[in-house]
Amino acid sequence: MHKDENDGVPEPTRDDVASATGTGAPVNDFDADAHDAAAISDTDANAGGAAPLAAGLKRLSGRGTSGPGNSGRGNSVRGRVAGIASAVAIVAAAGTLVAAASMAPQSAGSRRLEAPLTAVPAGSNVGICPGPARLLEGTPVGTDPQFSPESATARTLVNAAVLSTNAGVLPGSRLAELNGTALAEIAKDPGTPTAAATPAALLAGVVSQRAVDSVSVLSADAVGNQQATAGAVMNYTATDGDLQGSAAAGCQPPSNDLWLVGANTALGRTAVLNLSNASSTPATVSLDLYGAQGQIQAPGSRGLLVAPGTTRSIVLAGLAPDQEKLSIHARSAGGPVTAVIQQSTLRGLTPGGVDFIVPGAAPATRQVMSGVDIQDPASAKALTAKQGFADAAAALQIAVPGPADAVVEIKLYGRDGQKALPGGGVVTAKGGSVTEVSLAGVPAGQYTVAASADVSFAAAVRVTRGQKSESATDFAWSPSSARLGSQHVVAVPRSGERYLVLGAPDDRAKITYTPITADGKVRTAATADLAGGTTALIKVPGEVGGADVLGYVVSASGDAAYGTVLLEQDGRADIATVAVAPGAAGQEQVAVKLGY
Repeated sequence: MHKDENDGVPEPTRDDVASATGTGAPVNDFDADAHDAAAISDTDANAGGAAPLAAGLKRLSGRGTSGPGNSGRGNSVRGRVAGIASAVAIVAAAGTLVAAASMAPQSAGSRRLEAPLTAVPAGSNVGICPGPARLLEGTPVGTDPQFSPESATARTLVNAAVLSTNAGVLPGSRLAELNGTALAEIAKDPGTPTAAATPAALLAGVVSQRAVDSVSVLSADAVGNQQATAGAVMNYTATDGDLQGSAAAGCQPPSNDLWLVGANTALGRTAVLNLSNASSTPATVSLDLYGAQGQIQAPGSRGLLVAPGTTRSIVLAGLAPDQEKLSIHARSAGGPVTAVIQQSTLRGLTPGGVDFIVPGAAPATRQVMSGVDIQDPASAKALTAKQGFADAAAALQIAVPGPADAVVEIKLYGRDGQKALPGGGVVTAKGGSVTEVSLAGVPAGQYTVAASADVSFAAAVRVTRGQKSESATDFAWSPSSARLGSQHVVAVPRSGERYLVLGAPDDRAKITYTPITADGKVRTAATADLAGGTTALIKVPGEVGGADVLGYVVSASGDAAYGTVLLEQDGRADIATVAVAPGAAGQEQVAVKLGY
């Protein structure tokens, strides 16, 4: 039979244990050992050093060896002490491992890493120019339009300019139809550029007065991983027919998110949205429509397919009929697109004007519109008092996409400083809708309009021409624009009265404008020094150095400044505006995120 190592040793009594501990009170061995072990593990072992742990073990071992007559008990106690010491050592080792693990570097899978930035190669500078204004043949069923030929006097012309690099090299560039058919070659591909010892004189490749009958595309290739600097404008004029008047639009870069303010689908008003896709990827476009009474839920406004190299036209009255104030938010999934609204008015048999409404700045808490030309307030008041002419006067439209109302403060800056807006200049624009603020009563002149609010909004200003109800009138929309930077190519039509309208709403700004002539030369620069809170009007001459002026290179320094080209026809009630487009983008970096 197996014999335990302690067989034959008399079992100690409670008195023996009490004597061994030096106390007269009976002690429970298990409770005492457990208590001391717990004390060691909770205090000594966590004290951060070996000395407290050794002292605790010494106390336990001293209990088993002191006192007479405890030889057998000493073996039992020493066994328990050894077990407790082992347990304490394990606890201490575990604590050390936990502490070490907390101080050790975390594994790559558990660390939070910022997405790295990767430089994106510069791409081509692409601008899509709207096609000619077309007259609807009637009110079709649905939204797809049918057009009749334009009037006999209608002309649609494109002017464009592409700047050379610092080495004097013109980027490969061309004007083509949307489907790729070439219209004009500006410059051939220069190949790999070589570094120049000193900057060369600036040159321009130009397209002058090129007649077009459809949507056209200006494209300029990148050179040396730098995006080309280019710009173009399309100008439409007609002296007869229902679409007589002037309309102009800058050729805009494609985007996946666009905001347009100023459409009207009421009686006698026609609004046609043209979506163009110059990419090789199909675009699926969804439209959010906002009216005076709130957002409009329109069947057929989602999933509009625009195939590569095509334009899709949508009659907005088919989506939102009888809307005197209508704003559009166009979002494209897939290929980027451009969006332009052909807006026209017919009051009975009298033409009321035509315009191309282009996208403005995205919703923000501040919007600035320059090139606001206001007629004599007394004549405008007499005209708008007549039936059907309520929209023949200057006005600011505010589209608030969010649910919260916007408290908007409006300021007008003229050539000699700020002008008070009748009514105080502070309005509340309802969230999710479009609000119109009349500019009636403002003295005649050219202005920059700045609007600020506590929530984001989009905005545009309507300007009008014509003071007689029995004669043709015209209108134009000046969208909100971005502040001027460096080297904006501002192309201008070569006919009519042309003005650069520059505004500095806050503080002093300096504008440098350098003429580009039709022979491809970049002429001597001129400078305009704008005081804060003022607007400057610069008349564009017909010629510089014996050549027709085709545009300007515009640069700004100092405080924020904004610019618009104002177009009029001498002796006619024609008006059009073209906001200065943003300059060429530098090399961009994007965050690269890996995941499912």
